[in-house]
Amino acid sequence: MTAWDPERYLTYSDERGRPFVDLLRRVAAERPASVVDLGCGPGNLTALAAARWPEARAVGLDSSAAMIDKARATVDGVDFAVADLRDWADSVAPGSVDVLLANATLQWVPGHLELLPALARAVGDDGWFAFQVPANFDEPSHRLREELAAEEPYAEHTRHLEAPGSHDPADYFDVLAGEGFEVDAWETTYLHVLTGEDPVFTWIAGTSLRPTAAALEKAGMFEPFAEELKNRLAQAYPVRNDSVGNSFVLLPFHRVFVVAHRLAA
Repeated sequence: MTAWDPERYLTYSDERGRPFVDLLRRVAAERPASVVDLGCGPGNLTALAAARWPEARAVGLDSSAAMIDKARATVDGVDFAVADLRDWADSVAPGSVDVLLANATLQWVPGHLELLPALARAVGDDGWFAFQVPANFDEPSHRLREELAAEEPYAEHTRHLEAPGSHDPADYFDVLAGEGFEVDAWETTYLHVLTGEDPVFTWIAGTSLRPTAAALEKAGMFEPFAEELKNRLAQAYPVRNDSVGNSFVLLPFHRVFVVAHRLAA
């Protein structure tokens, strides 16, 4: 498993957190007893859910021990634990969760569309299942990494890697509607304004670049790979300047949102 770096992930935390805030706004639960955040990361966003529903037992789960350590050290009032999402889906009691959240998590789970019914069964009557996933895998931020990783001398070290992925809103709609949910699904493209040196590289270094970086670091090849990728990303995302000369880069980021409400029996 590729290790997560909580500090690197928290770079551009405001931009990364905005989709979670937008997702949470559409969940109309009033007084849930149980709130679970799957793939909670360093817990900074789980804390928002806990603050919204202070009477609920809030739980944050993540497969990364480093992320859970960071969450436990910085967030109060939430029970954090290391857990595999599939294992949790197999073991959780049906109907035991009132609000189930997954923010930019499911794209890392191969076959997650087929896993949705198992996750949905954890949600009780009048409960909510809300998640968002990136849908920008054809953008240069992903495509350029994949193209470079497929070139020599890197290809032999990266060809085994699984790529994250997501589905159209209608696919998620159909699955959850079939599980008895009233479903609201939509798409949004954020236009992030990033500053700093090599900002798009810095962004992906905290997330989608991790598996490639780990494989090439093991082979002692990541440094030249990173320099070439920075060059290609700089061409795809040119530096702009505002009216007073401040430099920035625009990063379009497309996401799919799903908020599903299980109607009371």
